[in-house]
Amino acid sequence: MTGVGIDGIERFQSPDKGRGLRVTRAFHVGEILFSCPPYSYVLSAQERGAYCEFCFSRKESLARCGKCKKAYYCNVACQKGDWAVHKLECSAMVAFGEKWCPSESSRLVARILATKKTQKERSASEKILLVADMQSHVEDVDNEKRDNIQADAAGLHRFYSKDMDFPDSKELLSLFSQVSCNGFTIEDEELSHIGTAVYPDVALINHSCVPSVIVTFKGPNAEVRAVKDMKAGDEVLISYIDLLYPTDDRNGRLRESYYFNCDCAECHTRSKDKLKLKVRERVKPVEAEAVTAMLRYARKTIRDFRELKHLKTPSELLEICEQSLEEMGGVLDAANVYVLHVNYQAMGVCVYLGNLHDAVRYGEKLLQPFSQLYPAYSLNVSSLYLKLYRLYLALDERSAGINALKKAMSIMEVTHGKDHPYVRELRKQLKET
Repeated sequence: MTGVGIDGIERFQSPDKGRGLRVTRAFHVGEILFSCPPYSYVLSAQERGAYCEFCFSRKESLARCGKCKKAYYCNVACQKGDWAVHKLECSAMVAFGEKWCPSESSRLVARILATKKTQKERSASEKILLVADMQSHVEDVDNEKRDNIQADAAGLHRFYSKDMDFPDSKELLSLFSQVSCNGFTIEDEELSHIGTAVYPDVALINHSCVPSVIVTFKGPNAEVRAVKDMKAGDEVLISYIDLLYPTDDRNGRLRESYYFNCDCAECHTRSKDKLKLKVRERVKPVEAEAVTAMLRYARKTIRDFRELKHLKTPSELLEICEQSLEEMGGVLDAANVYVLHVNYQAMGVCVYLGNLHDAVRYGEKLLQPFSQLYPAYSLNVSSLYLKLYRLYLALDERSAGINALKKAMSIMEVTHGKDHPYVRELRKQLKET
């Protein structure tokens, strides 16, 4: 199958990063480089009933599948459009009942295998790269990840064996590895997880901690937009990770998930690291050993908190956040990224508990540092403004809410485009507010 290409974009061999994409003409901030439908995608099981399984529209009056009574659709057209992949799960969900629990990776792999089986020509998501040619890094998979993949593969066999034939274990390992390296999390305007998808052409885009584009989603389709002016020959670069953290942390995450170190300008200069790891100013400076110990404590606290989320009650989690902030506050500045991280977690817990005043208090501590540490058009910043906008409205603080909403929209009009359903809905809310 021969590729048809994408207007204004070409594949090339980067001397440092391997294959990648670059532009063949100028693109301006906010301009869309290309849109890519998913090769395969899946709605998160937790979002069923809130989104259409096929078009990912967010509605209140969705129609339920009459057989499994688990999947929801806008209308008959969406239900028919989804049947080719939903039929893989529909009968199984009825048969297994509450015991039906494949991982999201297993569900996505099942859909990829089903699509491959019926595919007769190159799909619209493979204009430049075939799904089979996506990087897998299977040779780099460690024992822990291999065990996780084997567990997912076991789930695939358990829940889908009645209606599917599977490749051998080696090929399955490669496919699950491809999904791990190339899968995209589809998120809403507040960065909440909606689903997972594979976009072969988008997967060709290399990473940089100083990205030139951003990927957002319109329904299940991925849209790649410029977040800086680009000239012909510039490489198309996205960030694979959260850019809030210092250089060593970012590269640790890249090595763990994608098996490489970043060599971008920011990683070479570490120009923001001092600010990101800022120490509290005192008449008598904090000793270097104390700073090192506190940074070690902060990183451990963050790691432990991820595990404790599933073990502790919300009230206990909030107490952990408060204790950690008090401990770190003696050494680290309020704008230190580890302090910001714990503040963000505390904000989320407060929202869950209904402590809206405290949620606002934690959220407001993040605004200035986030705006300073993240790139100009960051979804992390826009989503924070949106969270605060909704909190302000709930607390009857209309003026503050409108201001936060305007700040969010000014970012999203670039990252999502002015005609995106999320932006149109926010524009409508602004008029009503």
